[in-house]
Amino acid sequence: MSGSRVAVLIPCHNEEVAIGQVVAGFRQALPEAAIYVYDNNSTDRTREAAAAAGAVVRSESQQGKGNVVRRMFADVEADAYLLVDGDGTYDSLAAPEMVRTLFTDGLDMVTGVRVTDAQAAYRPGHRLGNKVLTGVVRYVFGDRVTDMLSGYRCFSRRFVKSFPALAHGFETETEFTVHALELRLPVGELQTAYSERPPGSASKLRTYYDGYRILRMIMALVQRERPRLFFGVASLFLALVGVGFFLPVLETYLETGLVPRLPTFVASAMLMVLALLSLACGLILDTVTRGRIEAKRIAYLSFPGPGFGISNPLPNHSATVS
Repeated sequence: MSGSRVAVLIPCHNEEVAIGQVVAGFRQALPEAAIYVYDNNSTDRTREAAAAAGAVVRSESQQGKGNVVRRMFADVEADAYLLVDGDGTYDSLAAPEMVRTLFTDGLDMVTGVRVTDAQAAYRPGHRLGNKVLTGVVRYVFGDRVTDMLSGYRCFSRRFVKSFPALAHGFETETEFTVHALELRLPVGELQTAYSERPPGSASKLRTYYDGYRILRMIMALVQRERPRLFFGVASLFLALVGVGFFLPVLETYLETGLVPRLPTFVASAMLMVLALLSLACGLILDTVTRGRIEAKRIAYLSFPGPGFGISNPLPNHSATVS
């Protein structure tokens, strides 16, 4: 869009093989954009390759993608932010359409949904894990996303500057999605080609460890953003176990008038007390959460939104999107 600033943000760790081509691809697709590469303690020549390709190179010493994203969002000033991994797997030709969609539809986040036939690019285990984790988030927070773990996104300024950015590692994509769904922000998706890494480049994603961390992040977000649901389920579980302990004691008492299983009776009573406490915590924290959401919403509304009705915000480029 004429007069609008677009920033391409590329977090990197040991991407010497791919980063030059990534920067060149986005320079061609978005010639007016500023391209920032944030190096995250690389031990190869990532910084040199990015600088040689024409990117603005900066550093973040705290290890982890979430830490890099937090630093980029704080440092860079723009009207639209395109976040992409530096591994060369995402299609730069989709970038103009993502930015155009953000402005013309007045959205706060546009996600590049990965489409590929290459098994090595999107392994079955990763595909299944993404479906499971995305399904959990869709069930709890809303069904407006289909690829929660995509690393290719376009954000508005008001999203970036009001985003808490609490994650440390690859859980940051989950945090993006939950933040948008929790505040009911306008979001969209565009399909984009997803390819294999270039030869000589290695993935930093650890399937089981990072999958566990993402699942842990989802549970923490459910506890923080949906406390009534989280503690309500815990309360129901404790109550059912307590009732299970109490029924044999009640049966014996009705038959004999005695309570020979005193420890079991005490355990059932304690479980019921814990169930009530859990329910009370959920109700109290739900009120606190509503106050936090209102505060985040006010912070979000303090920034102007993307423009509406822009017929051609960027020069046309061929893009593999739908």
